[in-house]
Amino acid sequence: MNLDPRLSFFGAAGTVTGSRHLIDWNGQRLLVDCGLFQGLRELRELNWAPFPVEPRSIDAVILTHAHLDHSGYLPRLVRDGFSGPIYATAATRDVARLILLDSAHLQEKDAEFANRHGFSRHKPALPLYTTADAESALSLFEVTEFGTELRMGDDASLQFRRAGHILGAATATLRLGGKTIAFSGDLGRFGDPVMLDPDPILHADYLVVESTYGDRIHPKLDAAAMLKDVIGRTVRRGGTVVIPAFAVGRTQSLLYELSLLKMKGELELVPIYVDSPMATNATDLMSAHMDDHRLQPVVCREAFGMATYVRDTEGSKALTASRMPKVIVSASGMATGGRVLHHIKAFGPDPRNTILFAGFQAAGTRGRAMVDGVREVKIHGEWIDIRAEVADLTMLSAHADSNELVRWLEGFKSAPKETFVVHGEPSASAALHARVVGEFGWKCTIPKYRATFTLGS
Repeated sequence: MNLDPRLSFFGAAGTVTGSRHLIDWNGQRLLVDCGLFQGLRELRELNWAPFPVEPRSIDAVILTHAHLDHSGYLPRLVRDGFSGPIYATAATRDVARLILLDSAHLQEKDAEFANRHGFSRHKPALPLYTTADAESALSLFEVTEFGTELRMGDDASLQFRRAGHILGAATATLRLGGKTIAFSGDLGRFGDPVMLDPDPILHADYLVVESTYGDRIHPKLDAAAMLKDVIGRTVRRGGTVVIPAFAVGRTQSLLYELSLLKMKGELELVPIYVDSPMATNATDLMSAHMDDHRLQPVVCREAFGMATYVRDTEGSKALTASRMPKVIVSASGMATGGRVLHHIKAFGPDPRNTILFAGFQAAGTRGRAMVDGVREVKIHGEWIDIRAEVADLTMLSAHADSNELVRWLEGFKSAPKETFVVHGEPSASAALHARVVGEFGWKCTIPKYRATFTLGS
């Protein structure tokens, strides 16, 4: 039996989505994260390709957090034969229930919509997986608490530490025999007003680190003041602000910042709506997992109680039809699906309105196109003019920037034998690679898609 682990990169290599890292060791197969590819068509098509190894041959999945690009392929993996445990923190399990069921519902709904209107290239259009598949995947979750060392068979263990970022997000450290392999997952910000700082890892023989913002520094600007400016000038035009926001993490941070303005009386007359059932449920989870963030119960009640939550379709349609000035926070964060598309169709063509992005926009998404200045996007088979103001508040990102990634790496007391830079667009990964080599002198590699490395002595 080969006791040197082999690490294969089946996603998040050369791209910022589809995190899937497979470890073969001592007759075991462990998959760290199991995400959807998003953005460019050639990436999305990988979701439909057979998984590079037989799913039933995988012994366990280790899930760092519940965002779709890390968890969204799980139902398909289960549908295709995986039946082992999915190890995750308690909050990640609860968030994954929201995200995976919502993803399955949207895929079923989008397939039905495409078939009804005839704009799909596939006849018939099919969902990647169904709600039943998502339920099957959720039944396999096994909760592992932060800081607890979980034994996974002979001479193997797993430990989660806090990563910040979103509820439940963790770094994962695997001990396989005499070797230690650490995975950053997605790292959050230091000093974020809502989420906790990422915990350090003191030692790892091998490290896999994300590089989403490896080439950028978040501007040190007052998020609440920027929101006030954008919303103020839009309302003075008689317009509506549509904020595509990730239902988990970004929506709650936005509500916190907006509540600061409300409490100061600076947005007193502007109604704020959260038009996303999943975001509504995720906001409730903030109160269920108070140890996972900084907010006190009274702050949660004040911050999340000042918005109107829209659950039903009719209420969402009423928001779209209304031309009264307002703020609509709606998923998805990169305008890849969900109710926000209907709001962009309705409000995008009118220059009085604003489409405000507040998180990372992957290449190939509508969000990235609009941030880059495209004035026409295709939604539901129809080209929509974008004459509304488009703004981007990058300081609200939930991802560590380049300096914060380096700050986290400084927590290591000894250099890993090799560091693998993943989960970034090529320029971002290259920039972080250069900093790791230049500032730390570590051996560093940017793996290619489907590359395999033997982690020797």
